[in-house]
Amino acid sequence: MKQFIAFVKKEFRHIIRDNRTLLIILGMPVVEVLLFGFAVNMEVQNIRVAVYDPTPDAFTTGIAERIRQNSYFNYRGSVQTMDEMEESMRKGELDLAVVFQQNFQKELVHSGEADVQLLSNSSDPNRGSIAATYATAIIAGFQREQTDLIQIPFQIQTENRMIYNPLMKSSYMFVPGIMGLVLMIICTIMTSVSIVREKERGTMEVLLASPLKQGTMIFAKTIPYMVISFIDFVIILLLSYFVLDVPVNGSLLLLFFVAILYITLTLSYGLTVSTLVDKQVNAVIFSAITAMIPVLMLSGMIFPVDNMPGALQALSAIVPARWFIEAVRKVMIQGLGMTIAWKEMLVLAGMTLFLLGVTIMKTKKRLE
Repeated sequence: MKQFIAFVKKEFRHIIRDNRTLLIILGMPVVEVLLFGFAVNMEVQNIRVAVYDPTPDAFTTGIAERIRQNSYFNYRGSVQTMDEMEESMRKGELDLAVVFQQNFQKELVHSGEADVQLLSNSSDPNRGSIAATYATAIIAGFQREQTDLIQIPFQIQTENRMIYNPLMKSSYMFVPGIMGLVLMIICTIMTSVSIVREKERGTMEVLLASPLKQGTMIFAKTIPYMVISFIDFVIILLLSYFVLDVPVNGSLLLLFFVAILYITLTLSYGLTVSTLVDKQVNAVIFSAITAMIPVLMLSGMIFPVDNMPGALQALSAIVPARWFIEAVRKVMIQGLGMTIAWKEMLVLAGMTLFLLGVTIMKTKKRLE
């Protein structure tokens, strides 16, 4: 029994002395609870909505005012033309557009019916469907109030039109997220393990002492993994297109460019991880944890970024997958071009340069 207790004490001492293991054991539950507690919010909030009202009247103004006052909506005002409305939807500036028919109140009084069209951006089908449901409920509530006031029955017909995803397939939302998650994990682990393996074998110093510059050597090490990762991306894209029926509505070349940019970024992150650890198993664990959890929780893959508290929204801004997923949705699902997706691409490029700079600096310090 004494030997058993001695072994237990010895194992406790090993765990306590290993700061990294202790951090994972005690820190991970705290991080998971906080992230799930604040990030998991299935309510759809901050719905960007605008109104097109060709002939404003008391009824259309009343409905628009109720939408403006609703806490779930971010009211962007009214637009003057349908072209302006469609352009705002195309640029991703609106989640929902409310379009009243011409002479709305006049038609309602004379014929007892009038139409309202709800244009919903359903590239995220859950958000698009709930946004339309909220607006429909507001319109129905207004109809009941007015019917009780004027004692004349009438019907406001709402037509929901889902833009970019008319069949409301969830795969339209998840495929870009799966791309971001798979590439992040594979690229980070492959690169970090490759460099750490050289350290364990003692061949890293030989490579660093070669006539090649550090930047050139690092670039040469990543080329094979870049090719493999791009093949993985193409496989996911083909499966999405032929098996899941997810279309590529935008430029295929631009989509490939976004993928290469993201792959370069994730490989750069793997290189950065390799400068922080000295064992392959640590590289795998560190890469998997730091790559997978942020992508799942903070990238918008599952939980909309707009639903998160301000602090988590700010934190999500440093998650590369968030910008990749947004860019893929714009190019692949919505069919938009570089003039709309330039912001996401610029952020990815900036992150790549930063991580490469950190890796080269740490490599130079290792040589010194």
